[in-house]
Amino acid sequence: MTVAIAMTQSPACCTPGSTLTDVARMMVANDCGQIPVVEDLATRKLTGVITDRDIAVRIVAEGRNPAEANAGDCMTAPCISVTADTSLQDCCGLMETNKIRRLPVIDGEGGVVGIVSLADISRVASAGESAEVLKQVSTEL
Repeated sequence: MTVAIAMTQSPACCTPGSTLTDVARMMVANDCGQIPVVEDLATRKLTGVITDRDIAVRIVAEGRNPAEANAGDCMTAPCISVTADTSLQDCCGLMETNKIRRLPVIDGEGGVVGIVSLADISRVASAGESAEVLKQVSTEL
């Protein structure tokens, strides 16, 4: 089984210059906690990711004004990604090893084509496999 079976296709993306207000609105509109950050919206070449936690920890908790910040100010870069033909087992291994809950899915040119989350995996994997990935991702380093 590959990532292509589980991933959410064509996720919303932002650029490093996108305002945090716009990023947060994308998260609300798409019911997600992570937005891939791309060089530009035409090529969708992955440069990083931004999570709701990134905004909270790297901007709000530091007392910075989120209205004056953009995605590039708090995104995680570089970031770990997979391709659609990555095995689900390898994908889960990356999530477990790196303690991350979502991975961007890229094509051969580095363009974002999807995103795979623990929730996506739980829909296609066995209950035992899903529980193990969640357990490993959630344990401290």
